[in-house]
Amino acid sequence: MHYHPKPLADLIRELQKLPSVGAKTAQRLAFYMLKAPSEDASRLATAISEVKTHIFFCGICGNITDSEPCHICANPERDHKVVCVIEEPDDLLAIERTNGYKGVYHVLMGVISPLDGIGPRDLRIDSLFERIESQDVKEVILATNYTTEGQATSLYLTKRLSNLDVEITRISYGIPVGGDLEYIDELTLSKALEGRRRVDV
Repeated sequence: MHYHPKPLADLIRELQKLPSVGAKTAQRLAFYMLKAPSEDASRLATAISEVKTHIFFCGICGNITDSEPCHICANPERDHKVVCVIEEPDDLLAIERTNGYKGVYHVLMGVISPLDGIGPRDLRIDSLFERIESQDVKEVILATNYTTEGQATSLYLTKRLSNLDVEITRISYGIPVGGDLEYIDELTLSKALEGRRRVDV
């Protein structure tokens, strides 16, 4: 077993908590930071601290933001009668990169997953319905991922939305089964939005 001084060992252990970072990658990153100029390390530490201090979730849509409401919800040029429902803030960024969607968003912060103990009450679903009723929303685009959990969440929302006077559409064209929006290219995602279809109850 390799011995590292405690500060370095602590850094390696913390880096391993990052997604897709194993022991070797964490060690490589830690040694890179160790060799980097002190100014670079300080800037990195400050950037991490600033994100935790100044970034929060929009009270309207749930997007990450440093202002309340976020820049999308506050934009009068967006179509606030069309709401695209997504799982995570990463999905919002993916759709925005297409430059083809002019409505607003609602971030669920996850999906219904009974195996993980996540039900409708654990997501931002109630706030979605409050928003639909208070803001005269005309169309809800269901853009959850095409995974088992994403489909189950979409079905649950469709059943609840069917009681409201709102058009329900679902993105479909070009999104592979099991695919995550975060990794879909802009053209495919743009076509998926253009080819959305009405959800029949």
